[in-house]
Parts: sequence; structure tokens; C-alpha cells
Amino acid sequence: MNRHLLAASTLSAAVGLALAIQGPAHAQGMSNPPKIVKENMARMAKGHLEKCYGINAVAKNDCAEGAHSCAGQATQARDPKSFVLLPAGDCSKIQGGKLSAS
Repeated sequence: MNRHLLAASTLSAAVGLALAIQGPAHAQGMSNPPKIVKENMARMAKGHLEKCYGINAVAKNDCAEGAHSCAGQATQARDPKSFVLLPAGDCSKIQGGKLSAS
């Protein structure tokens, strides 16, 4: 009986871990983005801003593409997947700034 209980518990834990790992990856589809994402995208459209990748400081980013969930979560400076919103045309003037994630 104990072997069956151990096997069931192990299987349950494995399924739970698989679902937990899948959660953030599924959220990247952004079918219902967090409030900060909606605010940043509205600010981007209203202020004629563009995403500039690779120029952020640690925890000073507006969002990211697949690296983490969003604003203020960059764990490294100049993260190629994190972006900062800048006025259109300014990104190309900054060393290391790119208009797409690499």
C-alpha cells in the first residue's frame, strides 16, 4: 500500500511541476496581458514611442519578449530581450540599441 501511495504522490508532484513550468510560457501569448503591459502599449501608441532593446539597466525596463513577465523585472543590464520605450528614432542613436529582440 505504501508503494502505491508513494507512486501516486510522485506522479502528482511531477504533473504539478509540469503545469507550473508551463504557466509562464503560456502567459507569453498575452491573450489577457497584465495591466502594466496594457498601459505601456497605450503609452507607446499615444506618445509615438518605439521599443528599444538592449539598453536597459537592472530592473529598469518597460517590458520584455519572452525573458520575464514585464516591467521592472530585468535581472541584467543591457538585456537583449528587455526593452525600454523611447521616442521614435532615438533607439538608433544609442550604442547597443536595437528595434527588435535578438
